[in-house]
Amino acid sequence: MILRRPLHNAAPMIVAAVLSLAASPVLAQATTSQMEGMKLSNDEPIQIESDQLEIKEQEKTAYFTGNVKVVQGTTTMRAGKMTVLYTGEGSSMTSGNADIDKIYLDDKVLLTSGTQQATAQKGEFDMASQTFILTGEQVVLSEGTNVFKGCKLTVYMNTGEARLDACGGRVEILLDPKSRQQQ
Repeated sequence: MILRRPLHNAAPMIVAAVLSLAASPVLAQATTSQMEGMKLSNDEPIQIESDQLEIKEQEKTAYFTGNVKVVQGTTTMRAGKMTVLYTGEGSSMTSGNADIDKIYLDDKVLLTSGTQQATAQKGEFDMASQTFILTGEQVVLSEGTNVFKGCKLTVYMNTGEARLDACGGRVEILLDPKSRQQQ
C-alpha cells in the first residue's frame, strides 16, 4: 500500500516515525509508504530529560534511564531507557559537539508529533544509514482515529519511505472515513 501525505519534519534524535493514514482499508502482511515529509532537522534545539544520565566518554556512550523524554520542535519521544552512541575525534556529549551514530530506545517507546503517534517496545536510530526502526509485540501507529498495527516499522529518513511489517500474520489497519473530511 502506498500512502502519499507528508508528515511533520522529524528531528535527528526523535524521528516522528508515524504513518500518515489517508488510504483505503486493507489487511496485508506488510505495507509500504512514501513519506516525502520525513526529513531530519539539525537546526532546532533538543531538550532531554531523564531520571539518570551516565556518560562514558572513553566509550563514546551516553545512558539515559528512567522516564526519558526528548523534545525537538513539535516532536516528543518518551522511553524507559535511551542509549546514545556517538563518534568524532575529541567529541564530547557534555560539550554538545558529539556526532550521534546510533540511538537505542527501550522500555515502552512513545513518539508523538502533532496528531500522529507511534508506540513500541523498542526503537533504533541509525544515523549513518538514516534508518529508524520500531519493534515489539505490537507496534501501533495512529493519527486521530486511524490506526495501523504491526510488529516492525522501518522508516528511511532520507527518502521518507516507511514499511510496516506484520507479526507473522497480517498488518491491521483501521481507517475512519470521517477523518478524510477533515484533511
